[in-house]
Amino acid sequence: MSQGFLSTENLPFCAGCGHGLIARSIEKALQRLEHLTPLDLVVVTDIGCIGIIDKQFNAHTVHGLHGRSVALATGISMGLSNPRKKILVLLGDGGATIGLHHIIEAAHRNIDMTVIVHNNMLYGMTGGQPSGLTPCGFKTSTMPEGRPDSGMDLVKMVHGIGAAYARRIIAAGDVTDALEEALRVRGFSLIEAVELCPSYGVKFNPGRKLPEITEGAGLAPVLLRNESVEPFHTTVRDNTESLLNDVPVPAVEFGHKLSGKVSIILAGSAGEGVQSTAELLAQAAISCGLHVTKKGSYPVTVGVGFSLAEVIFSTEEIHYTGITGIDAALVTSVEGRDKALARLEKMKSGTIYIDSALYAPGSGAEMVIRDYRAPLGARSASLLCAAHFVKRSGFMPLEALLRALSSSRAGKAVDTDKLEQAVCELEREGGAK
Repeated sequence: MSQGFLSTENLPFCAGCGHGLIARSIEKALQRLEHLTPLDLVVVTDIGCIGIIDKQFNAHTVHGLHGRSVALATGISMGLSNPRKKILVLLGDGGATIGLHHIIEAAHRNIDMTVIVHNNMLYGMTGGQPSGLTPCGFKTSTMPEGRPDSGMDLVKMVHGIGAAYARRIIAAGDVTDALEEALRVRGFSLIEAVELCPSYGVKFNPGRKLPEITEGAGLAPVLLRNESVEPFHTTVRDNTESLLNDVPVPAVEFGHKLSGKVSIILAGSAGEGVQSTAELLAQAAISCGLHVTKKGSYPVTVGVGFSLAEVIFSTEEIHYTGITGIDAALVTSVEGRDKALARLEKMKSGTIYIDSALYAPGSGAEMVIRDYRAPLGARSASLLCAAHFVKRSGFMPLEALLRALSSSRAGKAVDTDKLEQAVCELEREGGAK
């Protein structure tokens, strides 16, 4: 027998909780799927009691924010677009109603995943408050008289919006067959497993049994299908294949002298072109035949404070976009320097290009100190610093950056000849200080 997908020996749930019953059935159902290994499975969980099962899985796991598990799973599924992989989402009724729109969008697009909503009809982790799926008459900590209206019918909702498969089951006995059927669906499948929380559900509804509760609340088992619907990635591929064939592949116009990978950060102020400069560097690198990634970071309030960008250039495909070691830092403002200071001080090698008006951080890196703000103005300080970096490092020609600039919107505000002249003047100022 192959390695199990889930360790069911010490499940982290209260005694009698339906989460444990569903977990054991999930393990059996996954074992029945031909050619599926633990490393072919991606499990995405939510905040709530069910979310603490992550460490029991011998598979890839992602623990999301409350209500965001389906959104995360959508990105994973669309990124993989691989029918040999299985995306499994586990969340509670609280997470399902908090993230309801994510579920609706995924169902409507028929994103390839299986979602199991553990509906114990209340918030079991935070004291037994009602959720959007709490049925009429069910008592909770904040509705001791019972919910006065009906909860939402999640199964009918996702079926009506276009999901390939939607089913409600009662968490009693062995439900492996139902879970296996859902897991085999190509497209979006959802199982709502109705459970009774042994801590709060039983406490607030003494003497009531799960069958009696579900029968009187419109939560009877049901199976709804939308036949002949294709998974989203298949539909997109079929509908856009001709369009994609018409998308021009960026031409490689220049050569490069890079060997391996270079990671840089740009640290400046909002409104001074840090992000657009990083994008121009990325475009220039692509025109030289390099692989490149770019990430930006700045405050929520647009136009104030710092602006940071991370760019990686590589001769090979980039599988991890994080920067663990900085090869070059381009620092052009107080806000940028202060935000990046801790990272700059940790540099034991590499080069820091920093504006001459700034206090240079203590670092093992080489310091290149120039006036980057005066020659072309503060709004072009980051661009001038980047151009100087390209010229001085020599891993790609400055012409590649100038070409990217001239074909961009920023090129209308910055004269490429003046930029090139300013770079040459910076070079004539001398070596590192």
